[in-house]
Amino acid sequence: MSNLRRIIWLASYPKSGNTWMRSLLAHYFMPPGQAPDINNLRRFTTADVRQDFFDAANGGPFSTQSVNEWLQVRQKAVRLIAGSKPGTHFVKTHCQAVQYMGQHLIPPEVTAGAIYIMRNPFDLAPSFARHQSADIDTAIERMMNPETMMGTDTGIRDAMGRWDTHIETWTSAPGLPRHVVRYEDMLDKPAKVMRGLLDFLSVKPDSAKLAKAIKATTFEAMKKQEEANGFFERPAGMQAFFAKGQAGVWREDLTPAQVGRIREAFLPTLEKWYPELLKETAEVAAAG
Repeated sequence: MSNLRRIIWLASYPKSGNTWMRSLLAHYFMPPGQAPDINNLRRFTTADVRQDFFDAANGGPFSTQSVNEWLQVRQKAVRLIAGSKPGTHFVKTHCQAVQYMGQHLIPPEVTAGAIYIMRNPFDLAPSFARHQSADIDTAIERMMNPETMMGTDTGIRDAMGRWDTHIETWTSAPGLPRHVVRYEDMLDKPAKVMRGLLDFLSVKPDSAKLAKAIKATTFEAMKKQEEANGFFERPAGMQAFFAKGQAGVWREDLTPAQVGRIREAFLPTLEKWYPELLKETAEVAAAG
């Protein structure tokens, strides 16, 4: 395990399309008939919150209330994850690409590259609220809080921070080979987005395989899987992980005050990544 630079991170803020991206990649790269359903994505990708890797890194069952202890064991766990497959492989994360309490959350020595998926914060807020079993105002507060974390019952954490800082850390990390995808573009032109992603991975696109992968992983297809079999990644208390999956739902879900609050908090990032939303959100906010 001398060279552990094998992880291609699939990074995003929660509810930004990470599950969809993992499913798309699985259906494209795995042999016909072998691509996993939404409850078996770990057959193709790994996640940096996997309990089994933390147990192995800890030398026994891992459970803690200490952020520092989580950070110490995480360093070992991600190395075990990196070494778990012989070549480059995909690993899901919701962590920022920063140093936290002196530790790299995304260690360069295990990193081959990253695919970063973002979603506009107006649509993200109501979806994140459902994910957190919270009201929308609380979800917005968490998206604005630099200390926001999620965690498992055993203390394995996602250090997410603010929505805008999350984007900034991943899209400007020095020396990191990266490909940035907007969720809205995945919805609008999935084939074009996937071709760009495959080019980043130095993979020549196969049009037939790509068409089948896109058809197999539509939002409705994944929603039906959840309705039939549940989804083990769905947080406790959340009624449905796959709820709407559309762009523009903020127009129905947010009040003008909430639109204004999000716009004010994240304006520089919106100007860079979502300029097409600036005029309309300003008008909606002003109407309130």
